[in-house]
Amino acid sequence: MKTKSLLKNAACGSRRLSAGFSIVEVCVGMAVVGTSAAALFSGFTSGFFTMQLARENLRATQILQEKTETLRLYSWDQINTSGFIPTTFSAPYDPNSTNGGITYHGTLSLGSWPLATSYSNDMRQVTVTVNWQTGSLQRSRSFTTYVARNGLQNYIY
Repeated sequence: MKTKSLLKNAACGSRRLSAGFSIVEVCVGMAVVGTSAAALFSGFTSGFFTMQLARENLRATQILQEKTETLRLYSWDQINTSGFIPTTFSAPYDPNSTNGGITYHGTLSLGSWPLATSYSNDMRQVTVTVNWQTGSLQRSRSFTTYVARNGLQNYIY
């Protein structure tokens, strides 16, 4: 008899221990899971936004390079002809896209060589600026270079 009651008490105690979690334990567990999920989704959002900014910066750099490399194809007379080189331009984020997407708006300005030297009349300063908008954030990139009448070969010597 005594062994039966001991077994019965032991079974009752083990049932009580494995009965479940208390409401406090459940709340703490859900808080940990919720905080982890919020951090995970915040990390995803931040990562995707960083990638978008990097892609847009790369495209802006490509547009700046395209505009400055185009100047290499022009003769000195064409560069100095007023109105030959357009001063404003627009370029899409993805030229092959049908839905438009981001449009980059830019300006190209030709100015005189900023230093007073013997070859000042044979040099021009070119500044290309690109502006675009990411959500409500206005963004801009600019590049300045110089163009010489005779290239790099004869303007100093």
